[in-house]
Amino acid sequence: MEQERYNNASYWQIGFFSLNNAATNLYLALMGYTSYYANSIAGFGIVLISALLTALNIFDAVTDPAVGFLLDKTKGRFGKFRPFMLSGNLIMAGSTVLLFHTTHKIPHYLRTPYFILVYGLFIIGYTFQTVVAKSGQSILTDNPRQRPISTYFDSLYVMAAYGGTALFVGNYLVPKYGGFTNETLFLEYVFWVNTLSLICTLLAMAGIAAKDKPDRLPAQPAHQNIRVRDYWEILRCNKPIRMLIIAACTDKFAATVYSHTTVVVMLYGILMDDYGISGLIGVVTAVPTLFVVSAGIRVAQKMGQKKSLVLFTTLGIFFQTVMAFVLIQDNVRMVSLVPGKINGITIWFVGTYVLLNGCKSITNNMVVPMIADCSDYERCRSGKFVPGLMGALFSFVDKVFAALGTGFVGIVMLVMGYNHRLPQIGDEATPALKWTTLFLYCGVPILGWVCSLVSMRYYALDKKTMHEITEKLHHRSKG
Repeated sequence: MEQERYNNASYWQIGFFSLNNAATNLYLALMGYTSYYANSIAGFGIVLISALLTALNIFDAVTDPAVGFLLDKTKGRFGKFRPFMLSGNLIMAGSTVLLFHTTHKIPHYLRTPYFILVYGLFIIGYTFQTVVAKSGQSILTDNPRQRPISTYFDSLYVMAAYGGTALFVGNYLVPKYGGFTNETLFLEYVFWVNTLSLICTLLAMAGIAAKDKPDRLPAQPAHQNIRVRDYWEILRCNKPIRMLIIAACTDKFAATVYSHTTVVVMLYGILMDDYGISGLIGVVTAVPTLFVVSAGIRVAQKMGQKKSLVLFTTLGIFFQTVMAFVLIQDNVRMVSLVPGKINGITIWFVGTYVLLNGCKSITNNMVVPMIADCSDYERCRSGKFVPGLMGALFSFVDKVFAALGTGFVGIVMLVMGYNHRLPQIGDEATPALKWTTLFLYCGVPILGWVCSLVSMRYYALDKKTMHEITEKLHHRSKG
């Protein structure tokens, strides 16, 4: 009966398509080190770097509506989504090679415009692929029990992308090349990201291929004409997407801050005096964290995605508070993941990290299938199937707040007195640096999650409502 009521997907299709998110997050992790490359290798000052990256990230947001509009207009023989996935990945590959291989070789007076041009090219490719990540769920499956499963795969792949990156950089590249002042470190890093991201993209294309065909896409009204002003209409009339955007963008701001490369260096490389932990912690806690994520998915399948997001956001606030108390301890430098040196503070830190990271994975990734719910709501409300537009609206605001998060860290560094160089591994852990690290890593996420909880009070698409919407769409398609 369920097979007839819903557009179901195989688990392998959901898992493979989620690799599209992994492909973009590999690049996002790489670009997190841009500030260190630009400062240590290309010779940009801290103020210039912060201003450029903030402005370019805002440009990143501006590209989303245009690409989303273009995606909704696409009806080619190769599908609606797959051409954007492949072309976006290839653009990112070419632009990162240019950025990290050549910027420091450009004459100084041309270096800044060259950096802007190449980084802007990367942004276009990144937008092509991320718009698909936020809109492809709408055609993959509409089963309320299947959509949360993508959260598991997204959490797994994001942990692998960022945890693998931290492990690779902290325990292989940094020891091999002696830190972020060696340009060869960035060259090798770019090679591996290009290769792995392309593989992930090709597998993701295989995952959505059977659904990404003209005859499998939801039928559009014959008179439908997608216009630019539809963006405003949807924002005005689709309250669920507004509330979801508010919840997600405050979380995104917080995630950008606490995961910023500079904050990670301050936490592990200075406050804890062992930067290698930043990579090892992801490996050590991967399996336990996935158990927490699995619990979140079970809750979403039984109670709906909204209740799951609210529950784990609340738990995230609690565990982030506990983490602050852990990091405030004087013996936090004694945390060690080396067998034989594990002590009480290590167990406290690792245990809290597992529970906290599980909550972060759920809150950060649950919003992706919830965008598909908002897209179904819009199709039920107005009859328009505009997944690209829905994903672009979400991504636009999401990236603006990510840009603000990057700029915020830069401003904090300036206030701290880092005018010409970023904090480096091994710097002195002064009281000011300690409290600043605690604020950026613990305080900002708590504030973001509180805002998210407030917005979810006004988000109407719970499990019961989504069941009713799916039934209405099913009857329309039969009629």
